[in-house]
Parts: sequence; structure tokens; C-alpha cells
Amino acid sequence: MYKTSNLPNTRIDIADALRGIAVAGIILYHSVEHFDIFTEKPIIHTLPCDQMVADVLAWLLSGKMYGVFAMLFGLSFFIMNDNQQQKGRNFSGRFAWRMCLLFIFGLVNVTFYDGDILMLYACYGLLLIPISYLPSKAVWCIIGLLAIQPVELFCLLTGTTIDHSTLWELYHKTIALHEHGTFWENAVNNLRCGFELNFRYNIYSGRLTQLLCLFILGMQLGRQRMFYNERCNLQIWHRLLVISAIVVLVMSIVDYSPIASWLTPIYNLFILLMIVSAVVSAWYAFESVHRVLHHLCIFGRMSLTNYLLQSIIGSAIFSGYGLACYYKLGVTYAVMVGLAMVIAQYCFARFWFANHQRGPLEGLWRKLTWI
Repeated sequence: MYKTSNLPNTRIDIADALRGIAVAGIILYHSVEHFDIFTEKPIIHTLPCDQMVADVLAWLLSGKMYGVFAMLFGLSFFIMNDNQQQKGRNFSGRFAWRMCLLFIFGLVNVTFYDGDILMLYACYGLLLIPISYLPSKAVWCIIGLLAIQPVELFCLLTGTTIDHSTLWELYHKTIALHEHGTFWENAVNNLRCGFELNFRYNIYSGRLTQLLCLFILGMQLGRQRMFYNERCNLQIWHRLLVISAIVVLVMSIVDYSPIASWLTPIYNLFILLMIVSAVVSAWYAFESVHRVLHHLCIFGRMSLTNYLLQSIIGSAIFSGYGLACYYKLGVTYAVMVGLAMVIAQYCFARFWFANHQRGPLEGLWRKLTWI
């Protein structure tokens, strides 16, 4: 059974910077996807570089930013749990209540954006409670098992296929409402179908086990104090960067299309690890990078608020009941809109933190957690 090492858990600025990168990346890629509105209408304002921009951002952001967010979620759980252990308190019940609150935040968010991830994160988060009692060797074994995409590997080896027809039926119904429905029609449909839609998409995309893997990995990295510049941690991040970059390069060249359903999520996982290890390595190695990423720390400290804000703003811009930009703007213009959203929300965060210690929803979440 795991027991705290009684070492202080000081605030980890690089974790805030990674959260800022993750949320900013989520906003940009949601803009690429027009906030889940894949229309058959001809796009009015396009540019020749649209397809290239879409491909690059899909490679860099799609699935990776949610994964980084999940990993840092596990890290936050470890810090809170370990701090309570050091005080001789059991955090399990309090964390379960915290996940209930997160699920409620997700219900609010899915009202505006059907791609909400908070409700699924709340469910995944509950699984961290029993796993947190296990010794590190057992935890690493679970991480390894989940990392090899066991569901996809089983289907590949046995010839089993998963029926995704219900997923596409839900998507077609939801997208049609995004294009032509009122806000209330969209809100009701999202509340009814949003959780199922996202759960089924997680199964389809291979994220079902991968997100849980990253939750647990974040917790384990917290146990190992990997985000502090201690011992030989920096050398480990350098090695991980080199290894993940080599794997990504090889998998980018090799044709693995016959087994893509299994290897594509693993390929995305190595891209994620390459991004995280590059950011952590650069953070501690270069003062100039440290100064630049400090702005993303501010953005990341308000990650929950920024995530909900992007759903409200993005749906108002792209949905049919709003400005209906889903068929007006091509990919490049949509990315510019997403970048403007990031800048506006960053400015709001700067303004807010001038007088407050935590973001609006972060402060509310903390107060309700300890009520």
C-alpha cells in the first residue's frame, strides 16, 4: 500500500504552463472543427492553405491536448491526496465529492458544447481512488497495460469488431441541430446525448483506456516528483524526449495502415509524450523559454474557467443559432478566431488574477470541495 513520503508539494509552475498549452490547444482545435459542426455546405471564405493547416493542427493537437489535460488532472489528484495524507486525513471521500462537482460543471458545459470532456473526466477520476492505494510497481503495471491499447489489441487479435453505427446516428442528429436548431433545442439534445456521444467516441478513437492511462500516469509522476528539478529528473525528461521523438519519426515513415486501429492511439500517445518532455526540458534548460511560458502559466491557472468559456463563446460564434460561422469560415480563418479567443481569455485571466488568487470556477470548485 502506498504511503506518503512527507515531502512538501510546492506549486509546480511547469504544470500550470502545460495546462495553459493544453487548454489553448483545445480551443484552437475546436475552432478547426467549428466546434463539432461538420457541414456539407460549401464554405464561403477559404484559403489555399486550409488543408495544410488542418493536417498540421490535427497531428499536433487532436487528442494530445485532452491527454495532457488528463495527465495533469492525475498530478493534481496526487498533490491534494498526498497533502491530506501528510495531515493524517483520508481524502478519498472528499475527492469523490469533488468529482461529483466536476460532473455538474460538465452538465453546464455540455449545454453549450456537445464535446464536453468534464463528465467523462469525473468518472475516470473516481477510478484513481482505489488505484492510489496501490504500490508504485502495481501502478506502473496498470499504466503499461493501458498504454498498449488492450481493447484495440484484443479486437485485432480476435477479429472482433465494435459496432459504431449508434455513434454516427447521434452525430448526424446533433450536427443537424447545431446547423438549424435553436439554442434550447441544442441544449436539450446535448444534455440527453452528450455524455453517450463522448463515451462512444472515446471507444471509437481509442481514448477510452488511453485517458485513464494518462490519469494514472500523472498521479505516478507526482509520486516520483518528476515535475520538480530534483535528482536526475531533467536527464530522464531528456531521454524521454529523444526516445519519443525517434518513435514518432519511425511511425511517421512506416506504413501501419493494416493495424492502424491499434497503433494510431499509441502513435498519438508518443506525440503527446514528445510534446510534454520537450516543454519540461526547455522550461528548465532555457530562461527565455521560462519567461515566455510564464504567460501560459496564467492561462493554465484558470483552466476550468477557460474551458467552459471557450464552449460558450465558440458555440455562439460557430453554431447556427449564433453567428453561424460554421459555413462562413474556412480552417485558417477559424484558427484565427480561436487564437483571438485565447488572447481575449488570457487578458481576462490577467485582469482577474490582479485581485484574486484563483479563477472564478476554480475558487468555487475549491470552496464546494471543502464545504
